[in-house]
Amino acid sequence: MASPRLETYCCPNRDAVTQLVMNFQPQVFCGVCIGSASASLLLTILQLLPKKGQSLRKMPKASSSSTILLLISVCDILGGSGVIFRSSVWLGFPSFVANISVANGTDVWPSVFCVGSAMWIQLFYSAGFWWLFCYAVDSYLVVRRSAGLSTIVLYHMMAWGLAVLLCVEGVALLYYPSISSCERGLEHAIPHYITTYAPLLLVLVVNPVLFRRTVTAVASLLKGRQGIYTENERRLGTEIQMRFFKIMLVFIVCWSSNIINESLLFYLEMQPDINETPLKNIRSAALITWIIMGILNPMQGFLFTLAFYGWTGWRVDLKWQKREIPWESMSSSTVGDNDYPSPVNYPSNVHDSKKISSTDSQQTDEAISMLSEGNTSGDDRLTRSSPIYQGW
Repeated sequence: MASPRLETYCCPNRDAVTQLVMNFQPQVFCGVCIGSASASLLLTILQLLPKKGQSLRKMPKASSSSTILLLISVCDILGGSGVIFRSSVWLGFPSFVANISVANGTDVWPSVFCVGSAMWIQLFYSAGFWWLFCYAVDSYLVVRRSAGLSTIVLYHMMAWGLAVLLCVEGVALLYYPSISSCERGLEHAIPHYITTYAPLLLVLVVNPVLFRRTVTAVASLLKGRQGIYTENERRLGTEIQMRFFKIMLVFIVCWSSNIINESLLFYLEMQPDINETPLKNIRSAALITWIIMGILNPMQGFLFTLAFYGWTGWRVDLKWQKREIPWESMSSSTVGDNDYPSPVNYPSNVHDSKKISSTDSQQTDEAISMLSEGNTSGDDRLTRSSPIYQGW
């Protein structure tokens, strides 16, 4: 799971609230984290592997949107690997972990492990948040015909750059002047929590707005494609809207517990004594949401692949062949190499007007296909029969 409390625990003079959650059934909590992260990691990789029965074809160059979806899954895999490693060491070497609590210990490796593993987890989950934000931006720009493969470089700079910058800045402020003598006080902890939760709150607030505007723009494109809004176009628009809804649903389910938990812990920090009887229910709620975080945070990777691609099946094909993979654009599967109609001799002026119309139509088709790529469900038959795809 990902929480700023992981880094806070590395300070020998950690606050009582962090001590409360980190010392609550550590064996059970670590076991839950290992089980959830392992299941999610294996199922995520299974989802991304090529499957038997997929038709052989020439693999097109991936769009920026498909690349972003893949990078989100990669961040989840790496973040889940960090959760497994940290929890395994916590369970397997309790004496090693116990040295983290020693204020003047001579062995620095427990602290290195504590800080390093916590930063690894935060970095990749934070990068995943930034990539998810980039996906919403890219989806909107693609429909507006303002994005392409060239923008992926800017997305890399923003996602990885901001993730590293915020992670390092938050940890530097938290461990000032040094990890062995962290200064207590909210003035050092709050900046760290802000840098952790800023990308999460950004996705939670901004992505639904961008997704909504993208859906509205898609409806306009579908209407303008042939001047009518048929049942096929309406169902295709609903398909894209449902995909965005699934993405946000997974995100809210997996991370709302973190916001609730941190709010409860922050309230407890404001109290002079967290062990007071009136605060019993608050403490219980904080500990329950702490365990829920250990289950839901690592599961994001697998749940996102379901939202992106649907269930891709169990029959993995490990042969080295160029096959259609889930994150490739499904639009290229609608037209074969020899499926294009034979050329027709038009008069010059008619040919020019049709060429312009064909260019606009192709741009619209590409925009819609980028948003629909990766969909391996039975609704592919709908999109392939739609005039949007028949225009190719």
